[in-house]
This record gives sequence, C-alpha cells and structure tokens, in this order.
Amino acid sequence: MQKIDMHGLIEFLQKKYVEQTALFSQLKCSVNEAELLKILMSDYLAGTTEVTVFSLLAEAYKKERIGYVTHIVEVRNLIELGWVTINGQHHGKTSDIILLDLLHQSISLSITFLKLVEDGNLDIRLPEVKPYADHLEYLQDNFLRIDLYQKLAQIRQNYDPSTQSFTRVKNRLMMLEKQIKKRIAVSKESPRLERYFKERHLNEKERVIFFALLKEEYSGTDENLRDMNTLIEIVSFDDYEKIKNRSLLEENAPLIEKGIIGYDEVLTPFGSMSRSFFISEEVLKEIVYSKKKKNQRIKLDTLIKEQEIFELIDPRTTLDDVVLNSETREIIELLLKRMDTQVIKRLKEWGIKDKKGSTDSKIMFHGHPGTGKTLTAVSIAKTLKKQVISFDCSKILSMYVGESEKNARRIFDTYKDIVAKSKTEPILLLNEADQFLSSRTVAVSGGAEKMHNQMQNIFLEQIERFDGILIATTNLLENIDPAFSRRFDYKIKFEKPNASQRLEIWKKLMPTNAPFETGFNLETLAKYQLTGAQISLAIKNAAMIAAVQEEALFTNEIFESVIKKELSGAFGEEKTLGFLS
Repeated sequence: MQKIDMHGLIEFLQKKYVEQTALFSQLKCSVNEAELLKILMSDYLAGTTEVTVFSLLAEAYKKERIGYVTHIVEVRNLIELGWVTINGQHHGKTSDIILLDLLHQSISLSITFLKLVEDGNLDIRLPEVKPYADHLEYLQDNFLRIDLYQKLAQIRQNYDPSTQSFTRVKNRLMMLEKQIKKRIAVSKESPRLERYFKERHLNEKERVIFFALLKEEYSGTDENLRDMNTLIEIVSFDDYEKIKNRSLLEENAPLIEKGIIGYDEVLTPFGSMSRSFFISEEVLKEIVYSKKKKNQRIKLDTLIKEQEIFELIDPRTTLDDVVLNSETREIIELLLKRMDTQVIKRLKEWGIKDKKGSTDSKIMFHGHPGTGKTLTAVSIAKTLKKQVISFDCSKILSMYVGESEKNARRIFDTYKDIVAKSKTEPILLLNEADQFLSSRTVAVSGGAEKMHNQMQNIFLEQIERFDGILIATTNLLENIDPAFSRRFDYKIKFEKPNASQRLEIWKKLMPTNAPFETGFNLETLAKYQLTGAQISLAIKNAAMIAAVQEEALFTNEIFESVIKKELSGAFGEEKTLGFLS
C-alpha cells in the first residue's frame, strides 16, 4: 500500500511564514492567497469541507473590519489557479466572475489541491528514456499527445488560457514531446510513421492532425476529431493561429494534395455543409497496419474472400443472352463502342479525355424489377472481358447499424484497395441503389434523417471521384436526387418486355431436354405480363411440380397455375390475371 508523506502538509499548517514552506513553491500564488488556503485546509481537517467566501475573509482579515472585501480578488485568483472551486456552479473564464456576487458563494478545496498536498507536486513523472519496443508504444505516446492537445483546446474554449491549469497541461505536453523525441533518437530503427512524415515533408501541426485522425480510426469514440473546426482548434493557441491554420485543411493543403487524408461533405443540422476528414484507406493499410508490399499482385477472388462487403461475379452471359427492347439495346451498344480502346485512345489524343483515365463510365440502369438490369451489367462485363464485384445497397443500413455513413465511404475505399492489389479494374455493380440515390431530406428533424443525408452526401462525393466503370441499378427513377442524376454519364431505362420479347425469353430459358406434353404452346404463356426474372422463376417452380409427378411432363396447365399464383402475390404490383390482346 502506498504511504502518504504528510510532512509537507504539517509544515505548511504549522510554520508561521508559509512562504518558507516547500509546498508554497508549488502553489504559484501570493502569501495572502496561501494563508487563505491554510485556513481552508485547517477547516477541512476539522471536518468542514466548504465555507462561504464571506466567512473565510472575515476570519483571515478580521482586524480590517469591512475592509476585508478588498481581498475578494485573492479568492478569485485561487479559483483561477485551480486550488479552489465554487460549489454547485460551473464558471467559464474566471475574469467573468462578479466579485461581489462571489462574496456569498460557498467554496471548497479542489481535488487538484488535495492531490498536490498528498503527492507533494503536480509535475508529470515521465518514465526513463528507453527505445520504442514496437509501433504500438510509439502510437500510445502520440495518442496521449492528442489527449493533451484536446485538453488545452477545451481550456481555451471554456476558461482563460492564462490560468495555471492551462500552463500545467502545456508544460506536460512539452515534456512528453521531448520524451518522444528522445525515445525515437535511442531506438534502433525509427518508427515507420516518422519515416513516412519525413518523406512527405510534413510539419509538426500536420503530424498532430494526422495523429488526431488516426486516434479516431483506432478508438472510434470521438467523431468530433474528424471535424475541421476541432482539428484546427487543437493545433492553434490563439484566434490568429486558428485563422492561419485553416490553410492546413484547405483543398490545396499538402495533406490533401498528397492523398494522405481526404474528406466528406457532411450536412449539418443547420442546413450548411461541413467537412469530415479521414486518413485515406491506402495510407492506413500500407503505412499504419502493415508493411508496404511492392509489385505483388493478388488474385481478385482471394481479395474478395478476405472482405465481407462485395460479392464476386464471374460473367457467363453475353448481350446475346439478354432480351431487350430495340432502343435500350441500341444505347448499350453505343455505350460499348465508346468504351472501345481505340475510341478512348483518340479522345485522349484530342484532349477530350484525361490521359491518365481508363474506360471509365458511371451508368445508371433504371426500370421495373426483373427487367434484366443486373443481367445486362454482367453481360457488359463479359463483352469488356472484365469481372464484376457487386454490392447490395439495400443491406447497408442493416449491416452497419450506426455506422452507415462511414461504411458508405468504405464501399469505395475497399474497391480502390482491391483494384490496387489485384492490378485489375473490375466493374463495380451497386444493386438496388435506391436509398443512396433518392432525394435528400431538406428539413432534418431526427437522427435517422441526418444519418441518411450524410450517407447520401458521402455517396455523392465518392461517385464524383470514382475512376472506373460503375453501374448502379434502381427501380424508381422519379425519386432520384437531381444531384445524383447529374453524376451519371448514362441513364438507361429498362422497360417490361412486350409479348414478342416475352416469347423470346421463354424460348431462351426453357430447358430443351425436358419432356413436354403434346401440344405444349409457349405463345399461350407469353401472353402473361411477366418480366424476365418472373419467367425464370416460373420455369423453376413448374419444373419442381412436374418432377415429383408420376408422369413427369411440362404442361401448359402446370405453367399457368404457377404464373397465376405468382401474379396474384409474390411479384408485387401485378395483381390482374388474364391475357394481353
């Protein structure tokens, strides 16, 4: 058990001249103020934990009669130093305290003063200088730095920065920073982040911003650390510096230009836009989490297995397998021609297309469910000799409750990481992107609406920056936010198939080696208003019924029974039965 050395306290209470005691040198106050603390400490030991300022001054200056009111300022100074607290109240800057109002307030010794009495001093005790054993020790010290920077920022905001508490925290920060430099100097190998900072020529304030964002990445407990104003606050010691330091996070700032950090535009509760910063996924993975691996190509299927966001689709169908109306097919064929490498080469030579760009396009497929949007996307990939990584956007809220905004960005960060590691450019397919693309809420009344708007703003910005082929499918074009609509190079409508197209789909999907009844008539089935997906499902359901019967035959009766059941229930808005004329 720790023993408490009370010699300093006893000396402080018994010695006639407090200025001659060891404790006095730690107080940084006047002799009169120390005498007031002496009275408070004596009362505390006698069981009186709080007194009024009036009674304290009356006891200390009883010979001066009414003149003791001139000493109220000494109590205020003790509050400012952090040795005394006002009970039941929270004050901002101590200079704002009205002295006469303070006269009848109840005060008590602060925890800080009691800690000083117990320990003898408040100086930080840093461990002996020793090399960093690993990367985590280095990060731990720097995360403590950020805690101290945040504490200083809070004192500046809520109190007078000339207070003793501000000075103590600042001194502690300076000592810690010296300690970090000494440990780096004696380490056998400099921490890789230090090397990274030197390679990128980052100054001290840029490094503090980086560590603040990194601390949030690790802990995930203080989203405010991503806010631009918060980051500027912690690297600024006065209002002039705050104005000057905004340049650290502007568009042309080194941290952003070098791709070290990025930001999302976030809608505030007041309707304005603010920036939420983050360390780029590439930096996190290559510099912080693991050693950089150069010139190593990893198979796409291996990368997909290592994450849980995307599904890998290996295209097996071509556009010849897809039944589309003539107008839609014509647009898609034109789109493919524009993606031809020779066309891209010409556009680059003419200066129409960025030379570093590839066959990038942002495409929106819209139309009723089951009309072939996903099948067409996969078939386009087959034509372009590309693979597809698909994400079901309808799952974003249920998969990441409370983190939808962060994971909206993660979709694109993970895609970029997959592209970099596989050295391929698969098509990014975003299925059922309705909730990403729908109109944003203007009047935000709740947390859910705010989260949804922020998620959409992130999605909007990521689409703007996306480099590659992106295909988003949606059912409801009329609900699309105009800002999203403008981001897509092509918006292609998928209509429900007409009678002749439905007959073509039946012919393509019907198994050729199955037994059919005599007189089986596909034209009869094609008269039902089904989409391609519905026709595919009807064939599977009919096959299940036919297979268990004694005479296993495909009959019109079985198919019509299955179709009517589906039209009356599972396929949504189509409730009417019968035929098209």
